[in-house]
Amino acid sequence: MSQSVIISCAVTGGIHTPTMSPYLPVTPEEITDAAIGASKAGAAIIHLHARHPETGKPDPRVETFEQFLSPIKSGCDAIINISTGGGLGMSREERILAANTFAPEMASLNVGSLNFGIFPMANKYKEWQHDWEPEFLKMTEDFIFPNTFTDIEFILKELGQKHGTRFEFEWYDLGHLYNLAYFVDRKMIEPPFFVQMVFGVLGGVGADLDNLMHMHTIANKLFGSDYEWSVLAAGRHQMPFATQSAMLGGNLRVGLEDSLYIRRGQLAKSNAEQVENIRTIVESLGLQVASPEEARERLNLKGSHLVNF
Repeated sequence: MSQSVIISCAVTGGIHTPTMSPYLPVTPEEITDAAIGASKAGAAIIHLHARHPETGKPDPRVETFEQFLSPIKSGCDAIINISTGGGLGMSREERILAANTFAPEMASLNVGSLNFGIFPMANKYKEWQHDWEPEFLKMTEDFIFPNTFTDIEFILKELGQKHGTRFEFEWYDLGHLYNLAYFVDRKMIEPPFFVQMVFGVLGGVGADLDNLMHMHTIANKLFGSDYEWSVLAAGRHQMPFATQSAMLGGNLRVGLEDSLYIRRGQLAKSNAEQVENIRTIVESLGLQVASPEEARERLNLKGSHLVNF
């Protein structure tokens, strides 16, 4: 409980669509402002996806990422974490293109495949800003988000060994923890490593606090003191799970990728609003929020001077 709490913020993601919230960052300028705002509010790590500036569709293109990476780096000292999840339906090569080009300090890596179901959200709206939105959501009823052992090993070598990038290891179910342990046992991952426990995605582990306690127990058995752990939960579970993680001595993630709301029935107007909210909760518990410098040291990151942007 003596360690400060590392706050990550996932500012746009590749799940929610523009129809769902007018506050979802889409353009490079909006993503830049969202990231810098979240950093100023207390986020040490900014988790980034890109979107097509005109349609808001998840976008793997390098030229889109380069429009906001340098401005974010210039505008704050936060750790920039580029997603290798990309958008549902992208190929592995598309998903790692930006991270492989820009060699960030951190990149996300899902440590297992998943029936990633966001299709129920398609039933909540009758009118859409863009034609791609309902099709994108509905296709996940018959979709597996693939991250095979071959995929994971490829990304560990391509990004970790070649670029010195370290990872936010995202897991969505118990078996994913054992997948991670397999690569740790093979010495392909060196401590300290950063585990992001994900709750509430249809197809993965449910947002039940008993699940959090069990997963934390198993992670401790598998990894001992060699890891840092963090928690995110989808939708209305975001703040309760983030709070519980802080109370247990862990770290946490918020952001409009994970929830569009600040409280029941009220859309968050910015990522910074969510960061400010959880920071207030964390500090009211008598805990400190980690600076980017503290997070870099604890996660053994290479430093922002060694990235390619």
